[in-house]
Amino acid sequence: MEKLGGFIYRHRKWMLIIWILVICLFGFFALKLPTVLSGNGFEYKGEYNETRKILEEKFGHAKSTIILVFEKDKSVSDDDFKIYIQETLKKLSDFDGAKKITSPFEREGMIKGQYAYGLITFDKKAENLGKEIEQLSTLLKNKPGLKVTMTGEPIIVQDLNIASQEDLAKAEMIGLPIALVVLILAFGGLVAASLPLVIGVVSILTTMGTVYFFSYSADLTIFILNIVPMIGLALSIDFALLFINRYKEELQTNSIQKALEITVATAGRSIIFSGLCVFIGLSGLWFIKIDIFQNVALGGMTVVLISALCALTFLPALLAILGKNINKLSVIKISNKQSSIWHKFASLVMRRPIIMATVALAILLIGLIPVKQMVLAIPGTDSLPAKYPSRLALETFQEHFIANEKRDEKKVTIVLQSNGNIIEKNNLEKANKVIDKLESDKLVYTVDSPFSATGLKDVDQLYQLLTHGDKTMLAPIKDYFIRDNQMLLEVYLKTGEHSSKARQWVSEWSGKDLGLKASFGGPIKFEQEIFAEIFQKAPYGLLLIVVSTFIILMAAFRSILIPIKAILMNVLSLGCTFGIVVWIFQEGHFGITPVDIALILPVFVFSLVFGLSMDYEVFLISRIQEFYIKTGDNTAATISGLTYTSKIITSAAAIMIVVTGAFAFTGVMPVKQLGVGIAIAIFIDATIVRMVLVPALMKLLGDWNWWFFGYQNKRQRKIRKKPA
Repeated sequence: MEKLGGFIYRHRKWMLIIWILVICLFGFFALKLPTVLSGNGFEYKGEYNETRKILEEKFGHAKSTIILVFEKDKSVSDDDFKIYIQETLKKLSDFDGAKKITSPFEREGMIKGQYAYGLITFDKKAENLGKEIEQLSTLLKNKPGLKVTMTGEPIIVQDLNIASQEDLAKAEMIGLPIALVVLILAFGGLVAASLPLVIGVVSILTTMGTVYFFSYSADLTIFILNIVPMIGLALSIDFALLFINRYKEELQTNSIQKALEITVATAGRSIIFSGLCVFIGLSGLWFIKIDIFQNVALGGMTVVLISALCALTFLPALLAILGKNINKLSVIKISNKQSSIWHKFASLVMRRPIIMATVALAILLIGLIPVKQMVLAIPGTDSLPAKYPSRLALETFQEHFIANEKRDEKKVTIVLQSNGNIIEKNNLEKANKVIDKLESDKLVYTVDSPFSATGLKDVDQLYQLLTHGDKTMLAPIKDYFIRDNQMLLEVYLKTGEHSSKARQWVSEWSGKDLGLKASFGGPIKFEQEIFAEIFQKAPYGLLLIVVSTFIILMAAFRSILIPIKAILMNVLSLGCTFGIVVWIFQEGHFGITPVDIALILPVFVFSLVFGLSMDYEVFLISRIQEFYIKTGDNTAATISGLTYTSKIITSAAAIMIVVTGAFAFTGVMPVKQLGVGIAIAIFIDATIVRMVLVPALMKLLGDWNWWFFGYQNKRQRKIRKKPA
């Protein structure tokens, strides 16, 4: 590693030129990234998607639908309202991008008092309707006392994209200035304080430009816009803090080149190990075959690699050129005396290890209590800020036109398939038996089918009607429920939104032999498959993270106990984090309206923070190990290690908390929860765990901390034989 430092010093100008070219190239494509992002990322190739294809290809269901919600003030007459609707629909006659436009006058019940709705269906997916939505926006106009609002999945998807970009800008406006203040407090000068921010911006731009090219082979979710900057800025600043702090320290007694070589060899080694821990933590998401998890793994792993590469090449080149000018533009004076507050605090922890460890563990266990009440949900329309017209219009539509018992979140779609024509008598009997079984289930509210639509329960009567009845009268029923050898059933359950009972119900019924081949779909089936995939695959990712982290830390520190302690403390602190998140969001504290926890949060926070928190573990233990190798005194080494790293760890943590916590002030709920969750986890880890629990346990375990199959004992003997 020292040779790398020397190489960068000698070729510092060329290194900078290469990075400037990289920044210009990838920065250009980074600006184009938002144009290739779409959807919320919850795509999974399962039975739900297969059933959806059947409905689209066989039953003629649209791939996506835009809902037009018309509203009028009480002062506007019903006649004027109808004229406004007619004029609006007339303007749409020039719109040729739709599969079908359904007027509120075509069906009964589409106009109720002050409200009405129309439908525009498309043969394109929701995320591919950008041009059509833009065209519709120019055609739809409001009038005094009258308005029309577009809503539905395509509009929600687009608004989520817009909200995500706005949230990113807002978080940066909040986080970056505060991060700069923290950096000034850490380094005392503007030059040193600005470098971590430069490294962070360069890492993010390069990563987002790189991720743009992934769009050619993968569907990228809009949450990439939040995840990459959140991880990249926090991690890059962490790496830069550690590197610059060590460089400034070595510069006091060495030449610029020597200081750089030592810094790359020591801080660079820590960056590699900590970056590897974060990389592996995010790689655990690959096991979950859902787009959003694959996207975060892809973007996260990329930003980790680029952040580490930037910290190990671009930053040393900058420092080589700056030299001792790194200390210029001093704002405040920084004291490096060991008799600082950190030395006193470290000594206090080491004097009272049992009390300190007990108090720390008690706090973590208390925070863990609310976890058992956690209710997980897939982010939906409520992810959007309440101010968005598309969300308000959808809520208006559901309130006035959709019965509570027949909301989408309560529906399971079943397509029955027979060997012959489904309206053959024997097949109708089989279908009727399926319906009887469904209706006898205590959790089923009702089943919509050809039987319920015709009001006939007797198979013979329905058979006669379908084969010899009035074709004109039967056309709408047959068109909706029957296609050759297939019959559509719509089952509504007596459950609430995001119900675990509903997911269990559809899972059990999907596995039953119903006498006919059955394909299950609908929102509940969608949720059931997503939850099942996560709960089945997440343990494999967890195992990879834990085992890999253990091996990396064991190799880094030649110790068995240190990696075991690190893993156990991480799990405990993350459990405490989840408990606090439940208390804040689900139980509705600090003025927040109670809301379920986004399904992505536990998986993302664990995968990300488990690796990020190893930054502090590596930073702290690496320095303690340096002193232990020199002195052989575990207690003195721990105190010295804490004294030299506490300030940098708390500064790094403060910046990470600011950067991720800034997303608490954004509008997209899953991102808000994620930002708050990561900020809380980092705060707990950098204070209770890293500053109190780790040193207390280091003291209690003594030299056993460094036991590694006899390696520690041999090293100790060498140290003790050295002459005074």
